[in-house]
Amino acid sequence: MVAGAATTTTAMAVTTTIMVDQTDTRALLRLVTWLSPGFPVGSFAYSGGLEQAVHDGLVTSAEELRLWLETLLTRGGMWNDAVLLAESYQGHGDPRRLKAASELAEAMAGSSERHMETIRQGEAFLAAARSWPSAVFELLGPVTAYPVAVGAVAGAHGTGLRPALAAHLGAAVSNAVSAAIRCGVIGQRDGVGVLASLENTIAAVADRAAQGSLDELGSATIMADIASLRHETLHTRLFRS
Repeated sequence: MVAGAATTTTAMAVTTTIMVDQTDTRALLRLVTWLSPGFPVGSFAYSGGLEQAVHDGLVTSAEELRLWLETLLTRGGMWNDAVLLAESYQGHGDPRRLKAASELAEAMAGSSERHMETIRQGEAFLAAARSWPSAVFELLGPVTAYPVAVGAVAGAHGTGLRPALAAHLGAAVSNAVSAAIRCGVIGQRDGVGVLASLENTIAAVADRAAQGSLDELGSATIMADIASLRHETLHTRLFRS
């Protein structure tokens, strides 16, 4: 009886481990899918002001691109988006909290293009993410900023906050690198090098945002903000922001 009980306990433990592993794998797959370049949010159409920065000669090399993105991650719009995503992940079941986060994201958009970017990507993300049914869609308003949409859906599906933050930040950086390649600043090999060099920064920012709060919102990237504003009047351009 003792041996049989031990065998049953071991089998149950193995089964539980397998189920946990499968849950983790599904969560990972969802994040990879939701934040992949192929997910239909139109991220390829936006540069977040980087195109203007290239035009103005502010970003002309792989190292300058790395510094530009590192600053956005630690002190700029990418940091603020991470904080808003974390707030929405943690408050995914509270419609008032989600509404407040989205309104805050809109208020912090520093230009009309930045506002358009976050709102339209948010709308597109929610439309596509409905393929994974969840009650969270009924809690979100008709207009939802992109980081709030991603955070709420990721929270509802239990993907893990830090993985969701890392995936979102990684996708944002990858999109910026892609924009820089299309602007002719760097080639693909240098682009991969920039992505590799920012891994530790992305991980640190994700960890910081996961432990933070809305009190830590704020940026000090004036040149990037001005570039986003100036892009609105750039005559010849590839991107919408």
